[in-house]
Amino acid sequence: MQNSWAWDGTLSSDDFVVAARALSKRWKDINPNLPSWSWIPCPRLPWVASHKVVGYLSLENVYYLDINEEHHTEESFSGEEDLIDKATLVQSHDQEAHIYDFHIVYSPSYRVPVLYCRGYRCDGHPLEFEDIKKQLSLHSSRMLKEAEWTFMTQEEHPYLNRPWFTLHPCGTSDWMKLLFLGHTTPIKDVIINQYLISWLSVVGQAVGLRITLEMLNKSPQLSGLATSISSVIDG
Repeated sequence: MQNSWAWDGTLSSDDFVVAARALSKRWKDINPNLPSWSWIPCPRLPWVASHKVVGYLSLENVYYLDINEEHHTEESFSGEEDLIDKATLVQSHDQEAHIYDFHIVYSPSYRVPVLYCRGYRCDGHPLEFEDIKKQLSLHSSRMLKEAEWTFMTQEEHPYLNRPWFTLHPCGTSDWMKLLFLGHTTPIKDVIINQYLISWLSVVGQAVGLRITLEMLNKSPQLSGLATSISSVIDG
C-alpha cells in the first residue's frame, strides 16, 4: 500500500494490527454496552516472518435472543437507516438464547481479514449451520444465499485447530478496493484505520452483526462510504 492510486485492496500484516486496534477502540466507544473486541496474541505460525506480530481479534460471549417466526416479516434494507441501527447482538441471560463468538483473523495468503464464527447453546452444545441460518434475520439469510462474497464454509480455525464457520475471503480485496476508491481520493492512514470498520460493516451483515454509521463517519474523507457499503450489500 505504498501509493493510494496503486492500492490493491489488501493489508499487510502490520497494517492489519493497526486496523485491529482502530476497530477495537471505535467499537468500544460507540457500543459501550456490548461485548468488546479484544486482541488475542498467539504463537507464531510457520509461514509468518519472525518479526511480525501474530494474533487475532475476538468478540465472544455474544447472545442472540431467539426470534419468533411471527416477527420474521419481509423488510427493506436498502435505506441508510438500516446502517444506523445498533448492532443486532444483545447480551442476555435467557436460557433459550444462543451464544456466538466472532474472530477476525488475518489471511497471509489473501492478505485480507477473514471472519470466523461459531454458535452454541447455553449448555455448550454447538450449533450446526442450519441452526445458525434459522436464527439469522431474513436479510442475513438472503445475503448468504445471494451475495457472491458471502460464501460460508466450515474450516479449521488457523490458531485454535477446531472447526469454525468462516466467510471465504475470495473477492474481499476487489470489493474493498472499490469501496474506498469509488467515492474519494484515498489516503493511506485513513484506509488503514477505517479498513476493518468498513469491512465489518459489510461482512458482519451476513451473520446478523450490523454496526452504526457513527463508526464510519469519524473521517470526513469517508463521508460517502456508507453509500458505497450499501451498494456492496445490495449488489
